[in-house]
Amino acid sequence: MTTPLAPWRAAARAPITRSISSIAVHCTATPAGRAVSAAQIRGWHLAKGWKDIGYHFVVGLDGTIEIGRPKAMAGAHVEGFNAHSVGVVYVGGTDAAGKPLDTRTPAQKAALLDLLAELKGAHPAAVIKGHRDYSPDRNGDGKISPAEWLKACPCFDALTEYARVGRPA
Repeated sequence: MTTPLAPWRAAARAPITRSISSIAVHCTATPAGRAVSAAQIRGWHLAKGWKDIGYHFVVGLDGTIEIGRPKAMAGAHVEGFNAHSVGVVYVGGTDAAGKPLDTRTPAQKAALLDLLAELKGAHPAAVIKGHRDYSPDRNGDGKISPAEWLKACPCFDALTEYARVGRPA
């Protein structure tokens, strides 16, 4: 007997016709420990007049991965980069006062690694970056420094942390 793939895993692996050059990691900018679902985020985004939830995948506090917008459709998560990226958001990212903070639970960290590995398997050339890494290089030095970030999201260095995902050990 074959065990069926989890819906999120099947969605991550699904072939699509649009080219993917990056995987954008975001946070919901909600306080540590506050549960938020894909349905809630969808509601927030629809209230802004968007067509659907902006992210393709949502990683909950307990590591549950929910499917957001279909991966075949461009997201609405990084202006100017949506056509060729997949958006992943983890729930959290701020302290109780709303200040940026890496609030990922151990379950979220494990789930993010699993999801990102699946996405890299489907899109091997894609670079995994945090939302902040899409900020413009205002001083032209070839690096995006904290002073240049348009947002602190995802509140950790995703570019460095996930640089080896999908590569041989």
